[in-house]
Amino acid sequence: MPLMIEARGVQKWYPNGFHALRGVDLSVRRGEVVVIMGPSGSGKSTFLRTFNALETFQKGTIEVDGIALTDDLQQIDTVRREVGMVFQQFNLFPHLTVLDNLLLAPVLVRRRSREQVRRQALQLLERVGIAEQAQKYPGQLSGGQQQRVAIARSLCMEPRIMLFDEPTSSLDPEMVREVLDVMQNLASEGMTMVVVTHEVRFARQVASRVVLMAEGRVVEEAEPEDFFTAPSHERSRRFLDQIL
Repeated sequence: MPLMIEARGVQKWYPNGFHALRGVDLSVRRGEVVVIMGPSGSGKSTFLRTFNALETFQKGTIEVDGIALTDDLQQIDTVRREVGMVFQQFNLFPHLTVLDNLLLAPVLVRRRSREQVRRQALQLLERVGIAEQAQKYPGQLSGGQQQRVAIARSLCMEPRIMLFDEPTSSLDPEMVREVLDVMQNLASEGMTMVVVTHEVRFARQVASRVVLMAEGRVVEEAEPEDFFTAPSHERSRRFLDQIL
């Protein structure tokens, strides 16, 4: 399978001098689901956000679907058109209906016809299980429903890669499963995904590989069964002792 993301020696410093990423490598092939785990402050979300230039980096290289991420704004724009992003917070426009939240970017950015996008958006809302909510406003939905809208909105841009930054961390426990089910369905359909999460069950069932980060470095990278049952590194064992 071709490489969709290739990061080599990525380093990042914040203006205050904090060394957030310390030479991080990662390769993601088409159709893989890579789960990144790690303690708070390990750099996992920062690293994820470099893949669509929401975070800059000072050393190393990142290629996304063959496009090198540099300071070139045109290249960044090209990458962002191909990469969907789902955040901890839903970031929906509260003054727009669910349907209009989905229509906005494809119509304005991709210049597609509103009617064509509307048909696709309704199909996507059906796909994530909330077609009946199309005319409601985000504030009328539960957290789990809002996150499913956010996923559908990203899919409406027809991305080749989906990034998830702790998508269930702000949800009540009973809402987590409905979001993870949508993500699991996406994975089964072959979507390339990089997911920052602490959801062990999702990682065990869905991930192609699990990556553990700590202190700005990749500590371990393994298939889920190996990672959760026989981790190679003491730092991995200590992390798993805290979350299992």
